[in-house]
Amino acid sequence: ERKSRLRGIEAQKAYINVAKSIAKTLKTSLGPKGMDKIMVSPDGDVTISNDGATIMSQMDFDHEIGKLMVELSKSQDDEIGDGTTGVVVFAGALLEQIEKLLDMNIHSSKIASGFARAAQLACVHLESISETTEFSLSDHESLVRVAMTALGSKVVNKCKRHLAEIAVSAVLAVADLSRNDVNFELIRVEVKEGGRLEDSF
Repeated sequence: ERKSRLRGIEAQKAYINVAKSIAKTLKTSLGPKGMDKIMVSPDGDVTISNDGATIMSQMDFDHEIGKLMVELSKSQDDEIGDGTTGVVVFAGALLEQIEKLLDMNIHSSKIASGFARAAQLACVHLESISETTEFSLSDHESLVRVAMTALGSKVVNKCKRHLAEIAVSAVLAVADLSRNDVNFELIRVEVKEGGRLEDSF
């Protein structure tokens, strides 16, 4: 079988198309009304999830861009613990815009510089509109509400308040508030069979 090697802008566009197709696959799982995906492994194991990191880890990619998108989702999961679907969809949307700029014969180095500058401006703007939330060890309702938002699109959303309170209590127990630092290695989740989600403590 004869294979041809893509070069230059054609290679860049081929990479972009792979990333866009991955983002399109995950797009329907984004947000509180996102749909679950059913994945079947070669061994017949069935996984049902709308979590981006879980979906990406189940996908088998030969293409380097596919592997890079998996690492992007995994990195988001490791660093933040949420937004694994959003980061892949966002990357796909950015690459779609890059494709248009390449069609306008704008050099990839200029596009990269422009995106880096845009990221700086976005961070400055986000900092300017951010709000400080006051809380204390005795009154942490605001943190519970934030945690509930993160749990809203998960399978456990039926008892999100209960689980949010557990999560906030665990974080505050190990948090160094003077340094605004939390060592998540000090928190352990222990799984017990039987009972309901509401029985968690």
